[in-house]
Amino acid sequence: MGKLAGRGLTSRLGRPASRLRRSETVSRDQERAASQPWRKWYSTAKWAALKKRVHQRDDWVCQQTGVLLIGKHPAPNSPVADHIEPHRGDPELFWDESNVQTVSKSWHDSEKQRQERRGDA
Repeated sequence: MGKLAGRGLTSRLGRPASRLRRSETVSRDQERAASQPWRKWYSTAKWAALKKRVHQRDDWVCQQTGVLLIGKHPAPNSPVADHIEPHRGDPELFWDESNVQTVSKSWHDSEKQRQERRGDA
């Protein structure tokens, strides 16, 4: 960030400095959390333990592409615990270890998202 950023002046690249208001970001996050309380489950020790078991069960290999997952987040070859059938807030599906698979971040962020947008997943 240039020396002029944050003072209402453009940066050396000619674009205005980013002006994200923290209060707007926080309120959006709070709104999202209120409408989807299950998102908190992802930050629990129980989820971390389930993820670890699934990655070990799947031998740190992407179950969709066969790629060895040796990267560290956010690398494309880092492991992601993916719900095979979307849980949509259903605790039974969320915590069902047989409904979770190890996939690569690149597959999850591209193909899986495409499937979910189409309604295939």
